Amino acid sequence: MDLIINGLTEKVEQDNLTVAELLTAKKVEAPEMVSVQLNGEFVRRADFAATPVKENDAVDFLYFMGGGADNERICH
Repeated sequence: MDLIINGLTEKVEQDNLTVAELLTAKKVEAPEMVSVQLNGEFVRRADFAATPVKENDAVDFLYFMGGGADNERICH
């Protein structure tokens, strides 16, 4: 099955995958920290196992990073 993953067309060997299965198949690091967009819509984490991925779907794996400036380093 062909998918567009993070903007790149990729062939995935399995068909009839769910979002959860795709995360495993693509060996996504820290899947518990990833947000997923499917065709431009965010998928709720609770729905990963029940949301199918179909031929030519666009899937984006997104990591939201928090942080800020380290004031001690900036002041020196």
